[in-house]
Amino acid sequence: MSKAQTVSTTAIDPTVAAGAAQFLSPVVLGLQALTVNGKQAHWHVRGANFVGVHELLDTVVAHAGDFADTAAERIVALGLPIDARVSAVAEKAGATTVPAGFTQSDELIRAVIADIDAILVDVKAAVEGLDEVDLTSQDVAIEIQRGLEKDRWFLVSHIAA
Repeated sequence: MSKAQTVSTTAIDPTVAAGAAQFLSPVVLGLQALTVNGKQAHWHVRGANFVGVHELLDTVVAHAGDFADTAAERIVALGLPIDARVSAVAEKAGATTVPAGFTQSDELIRAVIADIDAILVDVKAAVEGLDEVDLTSQDVAIEIQRGLEKDRWFLVSHIAA
């Protein structure tokens, strides 16, 4: 190959890439917000089951970061950039439900569950929409949905009667 020839960064149809990015970008931003807000909750949890909730929130944060990375890397693998800078994440997250200071564990858990529920709306839209766009990207969204629902279950179990 001569220097004048270029190699495409991806063999994916640009329409497919754009469609996948449309559905996965909000998921990445929501997960990045959960990573930050979950860590805030982790640092400020108080009350009953402190150690268990503190450690569980670290797990939720780690999963959210991994899920965000997986979805972002899928977008980039398709040849498109993603804007997940702090300003973009803040715009997507809007007003957070996680309080700024020390908070009882039950209240923090409810706030993190609300954040997960908001992300799941975007994830479910991605699963549905990607069915017609790109099945590999849909697999990414399905895996994220499975993981978030499991983390949500663990959190709900801490406050269930």
